[in-house]
Amino acid sequence: MNGCNCKCKNMDNNETAREFEAVCKILDENNYDKDRLIPILQSVQAVYRYLPEDVISLVASSLGLSPARVYGVATFYSHFTLQPKGKYVIKVCDGTACHVKGSMNIYEAMRKKLSLPEGKNTTSDLMFTLETVSCLGACGLAPVIVVNEEVYGQMTPERGKNLIDKITDTEATGEKKHN
Repeated sequence: MNGCNCKCKNMDNNETAREFEAVCKILDENNYDKDRLIPILQSVQAVYRYLPEDVISLVASSLGLSPARVYGVATFYSHFTLQPKGKYVIKVCDGTACHVKGSMNIYEAMRKKLSLPEGKNTTSDLMFTLETVSCLGACGLAPVIVVNEEVYGQMTPERGKNLIDKITDTEATGEKKHN
């Protein structure tokens, strides 16, 4: 492992090693290069859908960095999250055009459909995360939401709730498309 400071190689039990196998592979693929911290964190987040505290510590110790340094990078960039996110991340645009056309009504309808209490944005089964964003850059389609990378324009509260139903049905049947 290139003479690295890697904690992966010396884990004290097989269960812990299995738990962090993906992280160790990512570190290995990046040659334990601390200059590749951002791509490493991006890859880790792609696996876990967030950056768990114990993984931040493992990455830090494996790269010879302080956990505070890695945490600082993870909290500086808005792309990273320290909270678990759902398999489907729904971003409701609340930019001016979308707001004027009722985006918060869509958000509230979807929040109620997902039974998310105030202050919580991810379902307990980690299937959905519901967020608002400042602008999605699709003002001509207002109001707009994005589910993962797929854009849905001219949304209504009813269409938003129906989309959740379609995604839920898709998950139950194993199909791929939900528009």
